[in-house]
Amino acid sequence: MRALRTFCTALLLTATIAVAQSAAATDDASPAALAFIQKLGNDAIKELTDAAIPKAEREARFRRLLVDRFDMAAISKFVLGRYWRSTNEAQRVEFQRLFVDFIVGSYSVRFSEYLGQGLKVTGSSADDGGTILVHSKIDMPSSEDILVDWQLRRTDGNLAIIDIIVEGVSMNVTQRSEFASLIQNRGGVNGLIDALRAKNSGQSTRRGGKEQN
Repeated sequence: MRALRTFCTALLLTATIAVAQSAAATDDASPAALAFIQKLGNDAIKELTDAAIPKAEREARFRRLLVDRFDMAAISKFVLGRYWRSTNEAQRVEFQRLFVDFIVGSYSVRFSEYLGQGLKVTGSSADDGGTILVHSKIDMPSSEDILVDWQLRRTDGNLAIIDIIVEGVSMNVTQRSEFASLIQNRGGVNGLIDALRAKNSGQSTRRGGKEQN
C-alpha cells in the first residue's frame, strides 16, 4: 500500500515538525486555512512527539487528531471510487473504521523518531467549488525540500483535510487505484475489508510483542 504509506508519511512529517507560517500574500485564498495547518502541526508536536508517551496513549492522541482534522468519511468514499455505490452501510462503516485503524496502527509509534527541520506554509489558492489548497514545503537536512499541498474544504462549518498532495502526487487518487486492484484480486469490497482486518490484527500482535519485551 505504497500510497497509504505516502499519506501517513505526510502525516508523520506534519506531526513532528515546527510549523512556521509565511507572511500572508495578497492572493492567499484563506488565512483561516493557513492557520488551520499551522495549528495541526503545533498540536501534533505538543501531543505526540514526547518519547515518554506510552504507545497506547500516542495512538489514542493520533486517532483524535486524524478524526478531528481529516474528513475521513469523504476520503473513504473517494478511495473506494465506483465500488462505494455497490456497498451497503455496514460495509462502509467497517471499511472506514479499518482504514483509520490501519493508519493509526502503522504510524503513530513513529512520531517521536522523526528529526525534521521544519515546515513552511507558503500560501494558498482556491477553486470555484470552494476547495482550498494550502501550499507548504518541508525542510530536509540531507535532501531537497519536500513540497506538500494540503487540500481542505469546509465540512459542517469547519475546515477539514480531504487530500494530501506530496510532490504532485495525490494520496487519494493513488490510493483509489491500489484499493481497486485489491478489490478486483480479492473478489470484491469484502476482500479488501478482510485484507485490512488481517493487516491490523498483525500490527496489533507485533505491537503487543514489542511492549512485552
